[in-house]
Amino acid sequence: MSHQQATQAVRAGIETDEQYGAVTPALYLSSNYTFEGLGSPRKYDYSRSGNPTRDVLADCLAELEGGAGAVVTSSGMSAVHLVTQLLEPGDLVVVPHDCYGGTYRLFTSLAKKGGCRVTFVDQGNDEAYQKALAEKPKIVWIETPSNPLLRIVDVEKLCTQAGDTVIKVVDNTFLSPIQQKPLELGADLVIHSTTKYINGHSDVVGGAVVAKTEDLFEQVAWWANCIGITASPFDSFITTRGIRTLGIRIKKHEENAQAIAEFLDKHSLVDNVYYPGLEHHPGHLIARKQQKGFGAMLSFTTSFDQETLAQFIKELKLFPLAESLGGVESLICHPSTMTHAAMDEAAQVEAGITPRLLRVSVGIEELDDLLSDLTQAFEKVSLNTTAVNKEVSNG
Repeated sequence: MSHQQATQAVRAGIETDEQYGAVTPALYLSSNYTFEGLGSPRKYDYSRSGNPTRDVLADCLAELEGGAGAVVTSSGMSAVHLVTQLLEPGDLVVVPHDCYGGTYRLFTSLAKKGGCRVTFVDQGNDEAYQKALAEKPKIVWIETPSNPLLRIVDVEKLCTQAGDTVIKVVDNTFLSPIQQKPLELGADLVIHSTTKYINGHSDVVGGAVVAKTEDLFEQVAWWANCIGITASPFDSFITTRGIRTLGIRIKKHEENAQAIAEFLDKHSLVDNVYYPGLEHHPGHLIARKQQKGFGAMLSFTTSFDQETLAQFIKELKLFPLAESLGGVESLICHPSTMTHAAMDEAAQVEAGITPRLLRVSVGIEELDDLLSDLTQAFEKVSLNTTAVNKEVSNG
């Protein structure tokens, strides 16, 4: 019997203990396992290669994404690194020009060492994308919604255009499988920073790679063991506990995000709001087609100078200034000096990242409290700015 995804997430590993009948699965911390006899290994022999606690999470992620198998890694970036093991020197990777800063840093660094070739392209520009495909890439990397400007690209269209000989990889971190299933849209691999929505509590760093086919799964699983980037049993255990509430968390996250985006969109001190749930967002219709929701990430710009921007952030009480996203708590971030600092100035300009851009990860707090906090911060900044301008004009 098939179940809805929220149910699948809740049921991860539940009632699988055949030894004692424990409802929740055990945490297996053992680094090694005995052989039945000489030349007779059991299913597990060494925890880098395989671990029952990690497999519970991997099986859940594979089921949620509709894949043949999943590898759980030690971080989101190690998941990205794992995929690069499929490359040979000289292979080309087509990457979005506005990808996550850590992904940008990894691919540019690999290219400098001769590990691969990389082309950064606006995948929303059909002519530029087709030109990149004409160079016969080994991998096409897709990130939608993008980080931090929430641009949307048509996953199915990009995968179809890339063709069957190209490995299509989609970073699904911003939405989770609850809201987007890239494998159904033509992707071959899906990656996650499980640190974010999958775990949802900002207390574990992790990642995952989910493969569409058994053959591709076997390849990434082999490399994960070879280079030793699999996640620890304890981190896997905690992440599985977090994933059980994914469905209900996502609903509240998105409800809050939609309301905050609409609030910011009407605010006199806000210049632009980037959130796919707003009808005027350029990717709104594509998002409605390929997603089951608009997510809980948004960005916005103001006309504040850096001093005023810093003051605004300081006045906020419920939006800590911090990197990462997807936790139950709301966060605010300054991409140009934080998450995307690995990009040089020219790359940031190309991606549309300016010093006036703020990124918000909307949590599951009570909406009225979040709106009140934003309101009071804007009011204090506005009053202080007015007072300063008045003092200058009188001076």
